[in-house]
Amino acid sequence: MSTNGTLADRLTHWFAQYLNRPIEGFEPPAAYSADQLRAVLQPGDVLLVEGNLRISSVIKYITQSTWSHVALYVGPRPEEQDNAANDPPVLVEAELSQGVIMSPLSKYRNFHTRICRPISLRPDDRERVVAHALGRVGHDYDLKNVIDLARHRLSRHPVVETLKRGLRAIGSGEPTRTICSSLIAEAFQSVRYPILATRRMVPCREAPPDRLDDCVEEAWEAHHFSLFAPRDFDVSPYFTVVKPPPVEGFDYTRLRWAH
Repeated sequence: MSTNGTLADRLTHWFAQYLNRPIEGFEPPAAYSADQLRAVLQPGDVLLVEGNLRISSVIKYITQSTWSHVALYVGPRPEEQDNAANDPPVLVEAELSQGVIMSPLSKYRNFHTRICRPISLRPDDRERVVAHALGRVGHDYDLKNVIDLARHRLSRHPVVETLKRGLRAIGSGEPTRTICSSLIAEAFQSVRYPILATRRMVPCREAPPDRLDDCVEEAWEAHHFSLFAPRDFDVSPYFTVVKPPPVEGFDYTRLRWAH
């Protein structure tokens, strides 16, 4: 290995460690318990998280959003069904320090979260989305994807304009590396489910003989999965927000206020 390669690896490792440190004094504006989340989550739901790490602040800044992380709820695996009360791993997510892993709901019990549910997703496609994400468990984290995403979202030219100049993807390009948002975007795109697709006019597939030159029709064009950020699932018109109900016995008239 060359000296430059070794130095680059050390710098990347140091930078990853720095970004993976928690933010001192971070307090979420609201948080649901694991039981509240468990009561409403369905396989295929997207869980947005306001993280408490330094990389979370970076992602929130470059995307101008509350959400810095995203995970896919896949539900308990068949081998875990008998242990449902023991908080089994039910989320697939990509973590900076660990790559693609499965995590329990209790991991985010003290975090600000939001559930986004795909609208009218067919049951068989939901199973394919879940299977696609599960098939990525064990893959590495793509830190270059985060750096490229920051560079393009903070540039004077937004990603959409950059796409017009020929960009189709960002990141390392290695199929075994991913980040949280691209992991889940790729899973939904595997069944052709839109997140923030572009709609444009294209030549007709079957144009009448007398309109071969001027016949156009609307078509959908998906952005590459590496271009997505956690916020995109929140702003997408094809996902609906689902909020868990308040804790049992909630009565606002009996709350004790400090002032």
